[in-house]
Amino acid sequence: MLVGTSLAATAQKVMVEKQIKNVATGEGTGFGTTLEGPREQVAQAWTKFLKDVGRAKSSGEWTTLTEVAIGGAQYAKGTLFTQTKGDEKAGQVWIGLIPADWQGQVNDLDIVYRELDQLVYRFGVSFYRDKIQLQINEAQQAVDAVERQAQRLINESKSLANKLTNNEQEKIRLENALKENALEHAVLLQKIENNKKAQDSVAQATVKIKKVVDLHRERQRQVN
Repeated sequence: MLVGTSLAATAQKVMVEKQIKNVATGEGTGFGTTLEGPREQVAQAWTKFLKDVGRAKSSGEWTTLTEVAIGGAQYAKGTLFTQTKGDEKAGQVWIGLIPADWQGQVNDLDIVYRELDQLVYRFGVSFYRDKIQLQINEAQQAVDAVERQAQRLINESKSLANKLTNNEQEKIRLENALKENALEHAVLLQKIENNKKAQDSVAQATVKIKKVVDLHRERQRQVN
């Protein structure tokens, strides 16, 4: 069986956009991206990714992160808001903050924005790479299965070749045995024929000898 596979390699790019959203307690500024994949899959990966960012608490469609740590900096009083949306084809993630809540937390809020931008970008790259790794694993499993099948066929070929060699040797032995059997058969037939002729000869001799015996007995009776 021949299997043909044709694949077109297309690089998936992560595009991050700055977006304004009405979050739970006000207008939030943040960053979002849309990723190819079911929303549930994207959401699960996003939740796992955010474990190192802060303590998560979900409330409806929004999740808040407190005790925030991004870009190597700790923001004990800062709060981030995050959301996931989408369908079976694509999932969107967004993370941001209410600027007024961060007054006094940082001198330059643009630093936090850059970190959030990079955070979303790194997540998108990680998501696609993990997704592709699963495809690599599946493809490798297929390669391993085909290689095992190929090895089984090689082993089977060797076994069949050995059996054929043994069969040919047995065929030669049987052909020789058949020739010997045919010769022995002919010899036995000749011996049987010779035996029959001998029996006939002995039978004829017996008849003649019996006649001689009868003549002698007759002569013996005539003695007076």
